[in-house]
Amino acid sequence: MLANCTTYQLFIRLAHRADVTVGRRGQCRFPDGWYIYTGSARRGLRARLRRHCAPPTEKRLRWHIDYLLAQPQAEIRFIAVSEQPECALNRTVDGTMPCPGFGASDCRSACGSHLRFLGETDPLA
Repeated sequence: MLANCTTYQLFIRLAHRADVTVGRRGQCRFPDGWYIYTGSARRGLRARLRRHCAPPTEKRLRWHIDYLLAQPQAEIRFIAVSEQPECALNRTVDGTMPCPGFGASDCRSACGSHLRFLGETDPLA
């Protein structure tokens, strides 16, 4: 199945609010609760997912999501993969955008953000 998948979604639980400087985006406030981050890796999906799951001490902060995942209160709880294009899949996610432009530096579909805050309700339940 992974052979045709280039898009992924990280279901992230943030146990406590975090104020994070996200690269050049600057300071963002992330309330505690659930998030879905939609990304893509045209080559090396498995390597990208392994990188996201690696402890922050083992990687350089490169992408916006790295800054959020470096917070001790952030935990990836589930990963979904898809054949859908990144922006199309991202548009299917409800929620708010706590940090406009997050993960969307190269987005040409006016998504606004590729990170959505879902609130306290567990989307996996």
